[in-house]
Amino acid sequence: MSKKINSARRVSKNILAFKCPLCESEMRVVEHKSLICTNNHTFDFAKQGYLNLMTQQSNSHYSKELFEARHKIINGSELYDEMHKSISNVIKNSMDTSINPCLIVDLGCGEGSHLQRIIDGCEIEAITGVGLDIAKEGIVAAAKRYENPIWLVGDLAKSPLADHSFYVILNILSPSNYKEFKRMLVQDGLVIKVVPGPNYLKEIREALFESTEKKDYKNDDTISLFKEHFKVIHNIKLNYTKILTKEELYNLVGMTPLAWSGDQDRINAFRNQASAEITVDLEILVGINK
Repeated sequence: MSKKINSARRVSKNILAFKCPLCESEMRVVEHKSLICTNNHTFDFAKQGYLNLMTQQSNSHYSKELFEARHKIINGSELYDEMHKSISNVIKNSMDTSINPCLIVDLGCGEGSHLQRIIDGCEIEAITGVGLDIAKEGIVAAAKRYENPIWLVGDLAKSPLADHSFYVILNILSPSNYKEFKRMLVQDGLVIKVVPGPNYLKEIREALFESTEKKDYKNDDTISLFKEHFKVIHNIKLNYTKILTKEELYNLVGMTPLAWSGDQDRINAFRNQASAEITVDLEILVGINK
C-alpha cells in the first residue's frame, strides 16, 4: 500500500478530529486522494503520506538540513531518552485503555522523532499520533520515516483540528497557543509541555554568546503562564549531562536556531571538539484541562 493511501485511510478512520482550516466545516476523505470539506475546500494527500492544510504559504526558517540534524541527535545520541521515557510513563499511567482510538497530538512536532519515540514508549496499541508543524520540511521528513502517525503541515492559529478531539497534547520545546490547546482537548485531557531550564544546552550558549544576553535563559514566565491555564498535576525536572562525539556536536549545532546568530568562528571551534559534555535541563509540565 502506498504512503498516500495509508495516510488517507488513517485520516478517514479519525475524520471527526478534523475541521476545515478555511471555514471550520466538517471534512471527508474522497477516493484516498483528497480531504474535502462540506464547502468543497480541497486538500490533497502528498505521495510521501502527509497533508498540507496551510491556508497561506509559510516562511519557516527551518531547513531540511536542520531537521536532518535534529533527527540524528534525537535518535542517535541518547540526549533526549530520559525525556521520552518520562513522558511515555505519564501517558501510560494516566491512560484509560478502554479509549480506542486515543488521539495524541504533537503541536510543533518538527521532524516527528519525539512523537514517534514517545508513542513507542507507551506500548499502547490504541494510541494514534498526530503531528502538526508549520514547517513543511519537517513534516516531509516525518512522513518519509514514520508511517503510523498522521502528519500535517498546518498553522496552530488556523487549526485543522476539531474541538475536544485529543486526549493528550504534546508541546515540546515549542511555542504554545493555550486557547487552542483547551479547545482541542477533551475534558480532563492532558497537556504535556516541555520547557527548557536555565542550564539547557548551556555549553552552546556559553561558547557562541560570550558576554551577551543570549548566554542566559529564564523560564519563569513560561511556567507561570502554563499554570494560569491548566491545573498542574506533575512537574518533572530533568537535569543531567551526556558526552557527545564530534559528529554529534556537529549535529547539535546544526539542529538549534542558536547557531543562526552565533559567530561563525565560535561555531566552528565548538563543533570541531573531539567530544564535549552537554547539559540537558528540562522541565516537563503536565496539566489537566478543566
